Amino acid sequence: MPHPGEEELQSRAGLSRQAWGSAGVGATIPPVAAEFLAEQRFLVIAATDDAGAAWVSPLSGRPGFTHARDERTVVVGRLPATGDPLAGRFGAERDIGMIAIEPARRRRMRVNGRARRDGDHLVIHTEQVYSNCPKYIQTRTPSEGPPHQRGAVTVTRELTAAQQRWIVAADTFFIGTYAAGLGIDASHRGGRPGFVTVTGDDRIVWPEYVGNSMFMTMGNLLLEPRCGLLFLDWTRGHTLHLTGRARLDEDPERVAAVPGAQRLVDFRVDRVVEVAGGLPDRWAFGEFFRHNPPVLSA
Repeated sequence: MPHPGEEELQSRAGLSRQAWGSAGVGATIPPVAAEFLAEQRFLVIAATDDAGAAWVSPLSGRPGFTHARDERTVVVGRLPATGDPLAGRFGAERDIGMIAIEPARRRRMRVNGRARRDGDHLVIHTEQVYSNCPKYIQTRTPSEGPPHQRGAVTVTRELTAAQQRWIVAADTFFIGTYAAGLGIDASHRGGRPGFVTVTGDDRIVWPEYVGNSMFMTMGNLLLEPRCGLLFLDWTRGHTLHLTGRARLDEDPERVAAVPGAQRLVDFRVDRVVEVAGGLPDRWAFGEFFRHNPPVLSA
């Protein structure tokens, strides 16, 4: 199905490829994709709550906790846990976006479709399955140690000072976007620490670097500003979930002031959920993606 948001941004960028983006993505799971899923221990999913707020959450387990049951079905052996903003959301089928990412080898794969709970599993009927390039992925590897234990859940309307420092120090975050009748999508953003800036207790900004020109995330935002963000504390296992609204800014003067930016995204926070120990596994940092644009010092 053509996506008017993607097509509008492709037109602004001077692209004339036919069916480039959602319209050109298949629904079946190729054998190589099924093999990749079975090897992974870390996923990120995106979905909305009943009020239409978008949220993004991690799911993790040992390799094999996710598998393709057939060419249109993915089964995940985990559900969002208590305190997670997506906990309890899949009793009835709903749209889902998923990204399986292997930071050590900078590989990622996206799956969009419809999901429902089946016992303690999440069953996804696929509508879009595709791989992405390694751009802006910082390498990380699982490290030894006992799993992080889930702790306190804190819900606020604004970012605390500590959360603001967390965001500014981040080199990676995940974003969930959607548009009515066009499904939901989960994607990855990465850069040098400082590529995301905080401009107030409820405002953050990040640059959109050159990507694959599919505009699947930005195309959704052009039609629907509500979106969700996920920041991870890879060492301590804490998760920071934000839901709010985003606005694309293509003002030439403002964009030109940020190295590597194609456009900027202004995000206003509506709600914040921080979960202590929300990511059970420990991850050790490796190295930055060599082509991350530089970040201007404050």
